[in-house]
Amino acid sequence: MIKFLKNSIGFLLVVFFGFFILTILYSEETKQPAFYPSDAFENVKKYEPLISKELAEYQLEEYTPLVLALMQQESKGVGGDPMQASESAGLPRNTIEDPAKSIEQGVKYFQKSLQYGKERNVDELTVVQAYNMGTGYIDFIVKNGGKHSEDLAKEFSMIQVKKQPDIYNCGGDKGNFRYPYCYGDFTYSTKVQKNMNSLTETASAKKNDQM
Repeated sequence: MIKFLKNSIGFLLVVFFGFFILTILYSEETKQPAFYPSDAFENVKKYEPLISKELAEYQLEEYTPLVLALMQQESKGVGGDPMQASESAGLPRNTIEDPAKSIEQGVKYFQKSLQYGKERNVDELTVVQAYNMGTGYIDFIVKNGGKHSEDLAKEFSMIQVKKQPDIYNCGGDKGNFRYPYCYGDFTYSTKVQKNMNSLTETASAKKNDQM
């Protein structure tokens, strides 16, 4: 009986000790290390001096953060045409392969849209949306109250889709969030606005860290 009890106690101690070791190992494995997310705007920020320089040609340097937000939405600063400006120059998509040329053309088109938007007395979000949908969107908004909304962007998109349904069909993917509004992205200006807010937040955070 005594031998049995000793064996039982020994077995229980082994089990307890094993459980204790496993608990420690599991805790070490699941312990979360300090995590500092990478800057989502790292790629576009490297183009900030060049964007500012191009905007200065039109005395529009104050729009540098907005153009950075545009680039973030277009390409996240990746590729030879980070402003996705080839089509605005009348070229096939991604024809431009030099980021400097892309920024030059992208800023030129932005300035054109901005100037036209001011002449037509529309809001800034309309100008931003026009970077995606073309300056015809500005004319459309003028006829519909002068202020951008996603519903109006959808309406304009559908007009263009009906003109060329074989081209603007989201590749036949009905699961695409844009479908059936497959001309442009009706959420474009909203996304750019969010990029602007994020840029402002990261800039403020960096300033606070430095202080």
